[in-house]
Amino acid sequence: MSYADILQGRFEKAPLARKALQCVELIVLFAVPLTFLLFAMPKVGDNPVARQGVVWVANVAMLMIVYLGLRLRGQTWAHFGLAFGKPRRATVVRTLLLSLAVFAAAIAAFVLGSIVMANIPGIPESADLSGYNYLYHNLSLLIVTLIGVYIVSSFGEEVIYRAFLITRIEEMGSGGKGVQRLAVLISAAVFGLIHFDWGPMGMGQTAFMGLALAIAYLKVKRNLWINILAHGYMDTILIVQLFFVQGSE
Repeated sequence: MSYADILQGRFEKAPLARKALQCVELIVLFAVPLTFLLFAMPKVGDNPVARQGVVWVANVAMLMIVYLGLRLRGQTWAHFGLAFGKPRRATVVRTLLLSLAVFAAAIAAFVLGSIVMANIPGIPESADLSGYNYLYHNLSLLIVTLIGVYIVSSFGEEVIYRAFLITRIEEMGSGGKGVQRLAVLISAAVFGLIHFDWGPMGMGQTAFMGLALAIAYLKVKRNLWINILAHGYMDTILIVQLFFVQGSE
């Protein structure tokens, strides 16, 4: 019995083995980049550009692990709602319009998260984005950062924290709305936690935003391109804003 056979569910008599391997996949997905971050971050010191580069490498490693899991199952990116190829004009228009709606919902959730966190005693009123101060009035770094963010954040985070996490948790469960809701909540919580460097306020804001994006992913029938575009709009606003205004100290 091969690893791929178990993951594809060809052996109905091995449900525990499949679940165990699915758990291992989730553990590896987060353990590998975390180990790399713990090793690499002390090496680069306080250099913000180098630290950002380390984070990008960790995210790319996660994408590679996700892709490997798909290959071992005999699946493609379409399993997560990523269709490639030349789309029809009507599909493009619909995707763009829905991405704007998802973008608006995510921004509203981010603002709601700000309000909620601001009313918790001891929580700063704004997320600490001082680690991005290297962008301030630096056009070349702005362009490089935008390209990297579109790949690692807009695309990568939607693949990992929406498509992969929600889908795999659903597959590990017994199905039904209960498991789906749990998957959405876990997805949002994990998305907030990975933004720990933004401080408590930033984690709360991104958790609420992640919740909106997770719900949207299901509502748009798992067309992940819609989420990727919406996430890209938000990343563009944030990065361009940091080009003109320094992050909080």
